Amino acid sequence: MKFLESSLIALDVEAKTAEEAIRLAGDLLVKAGAAEERYADAMVKSYRERGPYFVLAPHIALPHARAEDGVNEASVSLIKLKKPVVFGHAANDPVQLVFALGGSSSSEHIAMLRKLTTLLSSPGSIEQFMNATDVETIQQLIRGNEQ
Repeated sequence: MKFLESSLIALDVEAKTAEEAIRLAGDLLVKAGAAEERYADAMVKSYRERGPYFVLAPHIALPHARAEDGVNEASVSLIKLKKPVVFGHAANDPVQLVFALGGSSSSEHIAMLRKLTTLLSSPGSIEQFMNATDVETIQQLIRGNEQ
């Protein structure tokens, strides 16, 4: 599992729309070899068809698609948007942290969600992610949570 490895994190990313933000987060999975290009397309398609159901908390989106849409390896990427973007969620907009999930099975998907939820539920962690200015700071937050 590739969970927020440094190559899967990009900070101060500029996106004008939710679809662009989803695609950029998916591109990190593709560049790492964890997903095929069609996986980012599938995440955008899911957003268009189902709306922002994956905006699960204030400022946080977890876009994903089905494993058969091109996942090569279970993985999670993160983009921190330079400026928050409206995804269309009534309570949790605007989004600034986009975690793209790519699970190759439902058990992996659940394991990644559990790990991410644990990470983000630590006191002050969301604010620390939003204020991070470099990838090393994000990596330290992850390592600190694993101890």
